[in-house]
Amino acid sequence: MKIKTKLTYGIGILFAMIVLLGALSLGYINKLNNETQKIYTNNNYSLNYCRNMLLVLDNVHTSKSAFQVFMSNLQKQQKNLTEVNEKETTDRLTFHFEELKNKMNEQNLQKVRSDIYAIMNLNMASIYHKSELAKQTANNALLWIYMTFSTCVFFALAILFRFPHSIIKPIKELTGGIMEIANHNYDKRLNFEPTSEFGEVSTSFNKMAERLNEYRASTLSDIIANKKYIEAIVNSITEPIIGLNNEKEILFINDEALNILNLKRENVIKKSASELSLKNDLLRRLVRELVNPGEKKEPLKIYADNKESYFQANYIPIKIVETGETELHSIGDVILLKNITEFKELDTAKTTFLSTISHELKTPISAIMMSLQLLEDKRVGQLNEEQESLSQSIKDNSERLLNITGELLKVTQVETGKLQLMPKITKPIELIDYAIKATRMLAEKFGCHIEVEYPEKISKLFVDSEKIAWVLTNLLSNAIHYSKENSRIIIGAKQIDDVVELYVQDFGKGIDPRYHQSIFDRYFRVPGTKVQGSGLGLSISKDFIEAHDGTLTVESEVGKGSKFVIRFNVR
Repeated sequence: MKIKTKLTYGIGILFAMIVLLGALSLGYINKLNNETQKIYTNNNYSLNYCRNMLLVLDNVHTSKSAFQVFMSNLQKQQKNLTEVNEKETTDRLTFHFEELKNKMNEQNLQKVRSDIYAIMNLNMASIYHKSELAKQTANNALLWIYMTFSTCVFFALAILFRFPHSIIKPIKELTGGIMEIANHNYDKRLNFEPTSEFGEVSTSFNKMAERLNEYRASTLSDIIANKKYIEAIVNSITEPIIGLNNEKEILFINDEALNILNLKRENVIKKSASELSLKNDLLRRLVRELVNPGEKKEPLKIYADNKESYFQANYIPIKIVETGETELHSIGDVILLKNITEFKELDTAKTTFLSTISHELKTPISAIMMSLQLLEDKRVGQLNEEQESLSQSIKDNSERLLNITGELLKVTQVETGKLQLMPKITKPIELIDYAIKATRMLAEKFGCHIEVEYPEKISKLFVDSEKIAWVLTNLLSNAIHYSKENSRIIIGAKQIDDVVELYVQDFGKGIDPRYHQSIFDRYFRVPGTKVQGSGLGLSISKDFIEAHDGTLTVESEVGKGSKFVIRFNVR
């Protein structure tokens, strides 16, 4: 049976029961109303007429108005003859009243009074009889209404419990079948009546399940072959690689990863990486970095290929779009270990070379500076203008070479981890004074005016004053070089809560926001910059500041100058 037919029958039966119960109730109510109306209109009126006649009976001969009242009620009673023997009794009352009008005596008066009482008794008896009938009708009404109501409630409850179930049952069966197909149970079949709404759905569903079953059987061998092919590709990768699902279970791992982890394939596939890491330090570190990635990922030092090797861990999230959906969903991660031993060795060789060449260059540069100082001594002779110009050029280039070698030495200290800090309590104003004195000659040469901004109260710093002073000097020197003649430069300090800021601000050409991060990279110079430099100053400055757990940032716009800010947490 179709759902539409079931709904029609169910609602129709309920409607019919409501109509039946309403009609029965209205019928009995109307019957009771009619019987009550009869009592009121017939018997009650006769009682009122008789009562009015009794009230004026003794005064009909002495009062004209009493006579008229009596005659009026008598005439009304003559028109309201509804009971058996009421007409004879009323006629007798009329006859006796005529006698009373002709001869007023106690005997005639008593006859009239007796007739009135007889009429009243007839109506009272009728009222009692009709009341009994109405009571019986009311009892019958209650009985029938109760029986009908009970029958309706029984059928309504039967419909309530069976009707929704009969409608929901095929829907639940269809939903269950769909869930079985979604869980790859392609043997599931649906059996609905061909005449129901789900008949065609059942036929289509069964055809779909049969085709899916055939497709699975036909493609299973292809899937196995493809799986082996993918495993062969993964194993052919020379870099260690590990695949995990969202539950951190190892789905695949190549031979290179098994070698460096010192594990066997049969002991790791489909096993929890978190549990395996309890007995494997390297795997534990890889899982920890995957769950809680750090800002700086240091290379992993692993013994591989019979030597200490360095690997850089890369964590690649795997996301796909599920069938029937539009959004990407994460299904796991791949850990790829890139062997950077060769680059690490080259980097170490580069650092060693820089350190060696820097030390070797400082000696001849110092000798050149000493020779220039002796050459400029007027006791050995006076230099002409051309010689002085040449001497000054040699001096400027020698100082530049000396600064570059100094910066290179600082770079090698940072890279080799030999940077040693000797912190002490220092006032920020002392660092600012040092930077101003160190760049005074340069500022006078370019005609720059240095302004100092310093609050009345500011916390002291616990830093390596020599290195922080070098950073401020480098920032102030850069500001002078990149400012126009006779421009102003601001160097200052301020405190916001527990943070002390040191800043250098110029009003030169500014830095394009695209390069705000790159300017702190080694050897980087903003394209189009004409000022000579090694490209190491800001990189070394950032390393020095971060070694103190501080930050060095830039705020700059093209055409509005630049502001470099150093921040230290004082608590």
